[in-house]
Amino acid sequence: MIERIIVIDNVDPVVFYGVNNSNMQLIRNLFPKLRIAARGNLIKVLGDDEETATFEKNIKELEDYCAKYNQLGEDVILDVVKGKPPKELKMDDVIIYGVNGKPIQGRSANQQKLVRAFQDNDLTFALGPAGTGKTYVAIAMAVRALKNREVKKVILSRPAVEAGEKLGFLPGDMKDKIDPYLQPLYDALEDMIPAAKLREYMETGVIQIAPLAFMRGRTLNDAVIILDEAQNTTTHQIKMFLTRLGMNAKMVVTGDVTQIDLPRTTVSGLVQALRVLREVPGVGRVQFEKKDIVRHPLVQRIVEAYERHDEEQRALRIAEKTNNNEISTSK
Repeated sequence: MIERIIVIDNVDPVVFYGVNNSNMQLIRNLFPKLRIAARGNLIKVLGDDEETATFEKNIKELEDYCAKYNQLGEDVILDVVKGKPPKELKMDDVIIYGVNGKPIQGRSANQQKLVRAFQDNDLTFALGPAGTGKTYVAIAMAVRALKNREVKKVILSRPAVEAGEKLGFLPGDMKDKIDPYLQPLYDALEDMIPAAKLREYMETGVIQIAPLAFMRGRTLNDAVIILDEAQNTTTHQIKMFLTRLGMNAKMVVTGDVTQIDLPRTTVSGLVQALRVLREVPGVGRVQFEKKDIVRHPLVQRIVEAYERHDEEQRALRIAEKTNNNEISTSK
């Protein structure tokens, strides 16, 4: 008799064991001669040397499948234990499989273009209106790189700039005040990584979500770094952020230059960076359009309505300026 201890460290045990431990119960039935105990991310198995070795090999194959697709079903378990390759799910344009096996993919031509730009460049700018999936796709690419062990950590950041609200009036300590600004990043991660695994990643610093000010002084190696809402950075802030890029690292900067919440006298760092870096090799740029909006169809109509309003206001200001000039000249 021999005891083996198998560590399940690439997947959420809740997903791997199944609802009410249904997957583990099936595995126990398929290995009736073995004594199997599973708790947390550890599986202990006691039995014949050869059979426990086969059991460990099967468990690792199932773990790899579960890590890839974020799901594990009875048919897959049966195939692996019988020595047959499990049926691969369709991977065309799929970036990763999210929670419950939900396929996350580039849903528009520009989202797919962002996927290619991420692969081809170490720094990519993703620009366009709200709801086009810029940040969501960027985070999906970061999670895929992490799961494939291409990087050791993912760092997500946002400038904590008020869009009409006052940060100082929010309740709680600094973390409590900052978290509402970072919530969209949490939402995306919760779609892609099971809750227990996400909590583990965040507790160990594998995934870090922090306001932009916390990036100062760091050199970020072996990482994917994403800066969201970059239109609200100052010129000094975005230069500081871009120069954090370390070895074996990739950076994605997302923003919408039509939604700048900075004071009118402050130049947007994103606008300046796009101008300064336009000829620099290794820098990609993807421009999203209204047609890429993947939220509720009403969102696209809202964006278009505001664009028409802005054009009308711009035309009124030009006409008013022209009339004032004519009056001044006549005097």
